Amino acid sequence: MGDKWQKAKVGKYDVSSGTLVRNGEFCPRCGPGVFLANHADRKTCGRCGYDASANASNSTPSSQEEE
Repeated sequence: MGDKWQKAKVGKYDVSSGTLVRNGEFCPRCGPGVFLANHADRKTCGRCGYDASANASNSTPSSQEEE
């Protein structure tokens, strides 16, 4: 148990010419080190809740109210 999670983590990184390269997209709010989870129709951050929908060009958090 837990093998699939460790394999998922290994897929986020690559070593090329002796340097660590981070593959994947980072959360724009949390910054480097926090990857976005890839879903079928969106990308989300598990830490802060950021949601980038595939069909929306500019995602906004659901907690903000429109004025």
